[in-house]
Amino acid sequence: MMSAKLLVALAVVAIASAVPKPDGPPYGHPPPSYEPGMPFDFAYAVQDDYTGNSYAHDENSDGKVTSGSYRVNLPDGRTQLVKFTADSHNGYVAQVEYQGEAVYPAPAPSYPAPAPSYPPPPVYA
Repeated sequence: MMSAKLLVALAVVAIASAVPKPDGPPYGHPPPSYEPGMPFDFAYAVQDDYTGNSYAHDENSDGKVTSGSYRVNLPDGRTQLVKFTADSHNGYVAQVEYQGEAVYPAPAPSYPAPAPSYPPPPVYA
């Protein structure tokens, strides 16, 4: 009887020690490291008069803060301009602007359904 109580107590202690502590990393994984990234700088732009595509993007980073902007034509005729910054403290912060006036095409006219092109079913007396 005493050994059964001792066995249950040891099992409870073993289970309690296996559960990760709330203030520690889960399951023994180390916390993520927030090392600064590599500095970079890039830009591109597209202007295609045949298709009407026009967009651009530029971005640079010092390894800690990334900033840049992009421009794209929207289907309603406006141009969307976005200026942004991103870092590990503030996250992604964007300022969005629109140029131009939205234009929507007139709806297509509706037409009645065409008459069937097959003969009507026969009528039996």
